[in-house]
Amino acid sequence: MKSTKMNLFAAMVMSLSLLASASSQTSGQTNQAGAGARTGAATQKSQTISITRSSSQPPQMREVENFTGSVGVEPLLEATAPARLAGARVSFAPGARTAWHSHPLGQTLIVTAGMGWVQQEGGEKQEIRPGDVVWTPPGVKHWHGATVTDRLTHIALTEQQPDGKRVEWMEKVSDAQYSAPTRAQAATPTAPNAAATARPRPSQAAIGDFSPKLAQLTDDVLYGDVWERPQLAKRDRSLVTVAALIALHRPDQLRSHFARARDNGVTQEELIETITHMAFYAGWPNAVSAIAVAREVFKEK
Repeated sequence: MKSTKMNLFAAMVMSLSLLASASSQTSGQTNQAGAGARTGAATQKSQTISITRSSSQPPQMREVENFTGSVGVEPLLEATAPARLAGARVSFAPGARTAWHSHPLGQTLIVTAGMGWVQQEGGEKQEIRPGDVVWTPPGVKHWHGATVTDRLTHIALTEQQPDGKRVEWMEKVSDAQYSAPTRAQAATPTAPNAAATARPRPSQAAIGDFSPKLAQLTDDVLYGDVWERPQLAKRDRSLVTVAALIALHRPDQLRSHFARARDNGVTQEELIETITHMAFYAGWPNAVSAIAVAREVFKEK
């Protein structure tokens, strides 16, 4: 009898041991399956196309010690491993510029609006305009910014090192360095100073001969200050301005602001949709007039 009880006890122990082992294996398989699913989901997410809308990242003011004047920086992309490329849209008010700096892996600038200057240490200051692409090799000390009379907008593309470093900031550009002759001016001994040879600013060219003070206020306050404020992206300022001019039925002003909106990244489709939307708020005649102006502007591009 005692032997029979011992045999039963041993059988129970063995059964419990086998049951625990089976449960452990099942749990391990479940955990592995869950981990695999999570890994697969993360991999799938990392391989999905991502779109960051242009109005979702407002411009930001950068550290004062690294710039002179009003400079707005609108982040466009951050480096995402394994890639190391980062980019931003940078807007300079007239007279604004970076401090001297270098990039450990170099930098590419794509000028999109306005006019500016770039200079490397020991070299001559050079003029840059929309459509220009500026490549600065790794470690080259340089600065870039707007001219005295013009704003400048460019896209900056920079690769970062494994430690995250993309730029080495140095001392500020002095007024004397900033005002030095450009390369073209240096080749002509009799050339006047930079401010005198710069192309006329928008309002000066349009009304400066008849109303110089109004032209100066328009260029300095409206375009040189308000339009350069970093709290609102230029494409958004263009959409606000276009909507207001449609509502006020100002076709003459719409013509130049449609062109400005196009330069600021607003597409033809977006402007047409803006006009369509405004028809319900500003009236059909205003919208029809705006469409006619937009058609002319986009035919001229």
